[in-house]
Amino acid sequence: MRLQILGLNTVDAEATFDRVARLAATFTQSPLAMVNFINDEQQMFRGMYVPSGADDEAPGQGGIVFDLSHMAREAPGDYGFCPHVVAQGSQLALEDVFDYPRFKGNPLVNDMGVRSYLGTPLVDNTGMILGTVCVADTKPRAWDRKLRAGMQELSETLLSEFKLRDSLLAQQQELFAVFDGAPFPIMLTEGSEHLLRYANGRQGAAFGMVPQFSPGRQVLPGLDSVGVFNAMDEAFRSGAPTIINQASVMTYDDPAPQNFNFLCTPVRTSPGASVSGVLTVAMNTTGQAHSGPEQQAFAANVQERFERLGAGGLPGAPSYGM
Repeated sequence: MRLQILGLNTVDAEATFDRVARLAATFTQSPLAMVNFINDEQQMFRGMYVPSGADDEAPGQGGIVFDLSHMAREAPGDYGFCPHVVAQGSQLALEDVFDYPRFKGNPLVNDMGVRSYLGTPLVDNTGMILGTVCVADTKPRAWDRKLRAGMQELSETLLSEFKLRDSLLAQQQELFAVFDGAPFPIMLTEGSEHLLRYANGRQGAAFGMVPQFSPGRQVLPGLDSVGVFNAMDEAFRSGAPTIINQASVMTYDDPAPQNFNFLCTPVRTSPGASVSGVLTVAMNTTGQAHSGPEQQAFAANVQERFERLGAGGLPGAPSYGM
């Protein structure tokens, strides 16, 4: 749940974590490095450094290349050595995997030829272990005290990232308080599958109450049928707002079809980050009660606050992060 709350429970690459992985590879002179987040079912390599070939040689390895095409940026929850790091809650240094019967038969050895591994717990600002920062090599390695300490320090540099996400989550609650009193439906979704992160009362009354983190397209078929989730797909993919005008929708709180304009705005966790979700505001244009200038201005203001966050935010202005 912590990964879900922080917006880290996906396999999407993120520049911050890729940079840390590259720094780990360079510092330890290793051909493979990852920032790996682990939930109950899978591992997600949101940060990764793997040499692509002659133009990107592995640090100190003369161009050794790992083939990760078979698992891309994810792996089963029991694959490799990182789950052992999380389970024991401490750094794991394997100088030669073949010296440890417990690890010798791990699929990582057969699939990628890994012979040595150094993994450090990735701990957030609340003390929870979210995954690992790790490096690996195809030959035995002596992971000395300096390398171990350096990997620990590198892992701790990500504390500021987790603190930022928590700060943005706190600011999110301020916006939610505004959303709760809005006279029109608002929902916030996460990821390319549009998992429902938040919906205000009007959203539930009009389109149905659904569990948090449920896949929106599946639990809100009425909105899907009029193209709302296609518009959200486009906003998530392009990073630009999308609009659907005059969509006729059957709502739970009115027996007659209602016409809505849907405004879908991409949301980012921090300046420069990839799109993490979509804010969708529905404006009922059927009756005068929901089509006046005050409601339109409110929707525009909400959209602007999210866009400000994506552009770097404004001092003192409420902002939000998934």
